[in-house]
Amino acid sequence: MHIDITGVRYTPDALTKKYVMKKIGSLDRYVSRHARKTASAEVKLKEVNRAYGNKYECDVIMHVPDATLTAKDSTVNMLAAVDIVEEKLRAQLKKYHDERTNHRGHHGIVSRFKDRLRRSSMG
Repeated sequence: MHIDITGVRYTPDALTKKYVMKKIGSLDRYVSRHARKTASAEVKLKEVNRAYGNKYECDVIMHVPDATLTAKDSTVNMLAAVDIVEEKLRAQLKKYHDERTNHRGHHGIVSRFKDRLRRSSMG
């Protein structure tokens, strides 16, 4: 997954960029394999409310096939904001994955074979 990290009134250091890549990059496991090639994320790290103490905001827009997911949070620690946004996106991606997964349940090929096998052994 391609991840674009930008800073607004904030210059992210190498450690912060690596942390964001690790956290947001790990979310690709909730996207199907064929969709990972086209999935991308835009991460904006901002420093806000300077007059009243430093506050950091993390805003992520994730583009996946047929959907755009967004999450945003602000806190006094940039890495904590990234963690919270990651959890929000994880929940959205699980829902996205569940909606698009072909749930076969008892109608799958293996289940139908087992049903036929059971019926033939009974009679």
